[in-house]
Amino acid sequence: MIGLVGAGAMGSAMGASWRAGGADVVTCVEGRSARTRALVEQAGLRTVPRAEVVGADLVVSIVPPDDAMAAARSIAEAATAAGVRPLVADLNAIAPTTAVRIGEALRQAGLDFVDGSISGPPPGPRRHRSTRLYLSGERAREVGTIENPWAEVFVLSDEVGQASALKMCTASVYKGTNALIMHALLTAAANGVVEEFLADVSRTWPEQVPGWPLDIALAASKSARYVGEMREIARAQAAAGLPAELFEGVAAAYERASETRLGRTDPEDVPRTVSLAEVLGTFRETEG
Repeated sequence: MIGLVGAGAMGSAMGASWRAGGADVVTCVEGRSARTRALVEQAGLRTVPRAEVVGADLVVSIVPPDDAMAAARSIAEAATAAGVRPLVADLNAIAPTTAVRIGEALRQAGLDFVDGSISGPPPGPRRHRSTRLYLSGERAREVGTIENPWAEVFVLSDEVGQASALKMCTASVYKGTNALIMHALLTAAANGVVEEFLADVSRTWPEQVPGWPLDIALAASKSARYVGEMREIARAQAAAGLPAELFEGVAAAYERASETRLGRTDPEDVPRTVSLAEVLGTFRETEG
């Protein structure tokens, strides 16, 4: 049995993939939003009281990065109170140093820890395994053997922190690029050169540029969650001897995006035909 902590869009989808592979996946929806409850129902996950989640053989945490440490401590406290010792896997977008700290907190409670990360969209039967699950740690192979038909699973090593480090690198490119494009478009709009900007970059990325409005709109709709992730990237890069200011700036860009109308929209509610004018207009609304 798998106990899922954090059954949002990614968590519910990952739970549904494990369930499609034959696992019994349970989660708690006490105090969660109507959206989360709907996602859990759609995924077919079994709901149980909060205390029962830690009774699973494997407890998986998929929460916003800012909540990762608190979630780990909550799992440790609940497991201690219940007298159980589940294996715990953290699949959050966190810096390697944060993963190590989480591992230490769990080990103090007698719990083994697997570091993990997810790359790509929430898994689904029609997404052709475009989601990748990376794992590291001494018991990573145990998690890797759980059937997960909608995602590709990779065990990196026995070293806690490697799976998180990889996520920091990939997210810095994927989400950092969206922030860069967003700011370039907003700067172009402020100076009246949007069409000229798009014409120039289309010479290099003719296939990608038409999709930028939707890319930016979806990024903005997830921006509140991205803020903490960008700060985790800043920590990871600082630990590698690089300037933290680069991704602190990206975090600030997403923080501003979270204040827009798109930032208050759920990703599934973003129109797939959203225009560039509509995207830029949401930022102008905030400025006003």
